[in-house]
Amino acid sequence: MALMRFDTLRDVDRAVEQALGVNRRTYAVPLEAYRRGGQYIVIADVPGVDIRDVDVRVERNIVTITVQRRPKFAEGDHVLIDERPRGEFVRQLFLGDSLDSSRLVAHLGSGVLTLLVPVDESSESRQVNISSSEGADDRPITPTGHEGGATHG
Repeated sequence: MALMRFDTLRDVDRAVEQALGVNRRTYAVPLEAYRRGGQYIVIADVPGVDIRDVDVRVERNIVTITVQRRPKFAEGDHVLIDERPRGEFVRQLFLGDSLDSSRLVAHLGSGVLTLLVPVDESSESRQVNISSSEGADDRPITPTGHEGGATHG
């Protein structure tokens, strides 16, 4: 079986990269992010990468995803086509103050890295109870000790 392909521009591009010592163009790790209920979900495509070559770090409100992709061929193999991006890929996400980075979890399966970032419960919207006293519009509000509640007078 012979592998044949005709793509002159890619052949020239690859020859220039090899001549200049450039391994590959820089590719971003493609992401998808959305909120579902009380958490944010971030999905990153990392096909062909071993779990040992993926690093997820959280520092303050920055999540850094580092992925190392290595070639599958070995020294001495006769490479016919070499178009897969490889090298180190880094992606950073800035988390807002409303997210709880201390409870972030990550899972890698089937070439997909999934991050689950819970929303900090203290930043969730909540309804504030309002109490009323007739004719108390001029008096200062003093706390009663009930969460979210306030009384006049």
